[in-house]
Amino acid sequence: MTDKTTHFGFQTVNETEKAGMVHGVFTNVASKYDVMNDAMSMGIHRVWKDAMMDWLAPRPGQRLLDVAGGTGDISFRFLKRAGSGHATVCDMTESMLVEGSQRAEAGTMADSLDWVVGDAMALPFESNTFDVYTISFGIRNVTRIPDALREAYRVLRPGGRLMVLEFSQIPNDMMQKAYDLYSFNVIPKMGQMIAGDADSYQYLVESIRKFPQQDVFADMIREAGFDQVKYRNLSMGIAALHSGWKI
Repeated sequence: MTDKTTHFGFQTVNETEKAGMVHGVFTNVASKYDVMNDAMSMGIHRVWKDAMMDWLAPRPGQRLLDVAGGTGDISFRFLKRAGSGHATVCDMTESMLVEGSQRAEAGTMADSLDWVVGDAMALPFESNTFDVYTISFGIRNVTRIPDALREAYRVLRPGGRLMVLEFSQIPNDMMQKAYDLYSFNVIPKMGQMIAGDADSYQYLVESIRKFPQQDVFADMIREAGFDQVKYRNLSMGIAALHSGWKI
């Protein structure tokens, strides 16, 4: 029996190898991750995350699972908006969680936060546990995306909501080409200057290009069992928000 393959950026690798390779990328960039997000997007990632919260409309007392939650950006925003509640930040890369737990916000919200090392495809949580599941700029790094979406469905309680923020495709070919030029020529150089790591950012740029287009990804969410699946383009489709409900 031949090993199943997947993509790591533009490379083809065995499925068994991808998680370790992704783990290596995020271990390498953990200490500079937040700084690089600001530099790469010129701060626009903050606007996208605020747009995510606007659509999500967190309510007091809700329980959030933020998968691939890294340094806690989404969880901090969620708890501020909700006013009360609980957020669990789950990430496969412990060094990202360590960086997040040392941020100032983490100290002030310590009673409402958990930091858990875990795999999106096999979450270490009971079924029907969370009100909201979020994953931001993380699902494209998962080896088997359908498995992660099924796990999201499993851990959400009935009436719970999935929201995915991910880089996407601009529906205008000329604009997409201009964005690609920026991505492939500028971002790895920034990675070298700021994080001392061009290769990891080359992978991240390539992984964006390999991610399914908006309509295709929306169908994958439906196939995992979610209802009322919708998406909204952000910054003309550079990123997109996907929403679905477990009914």
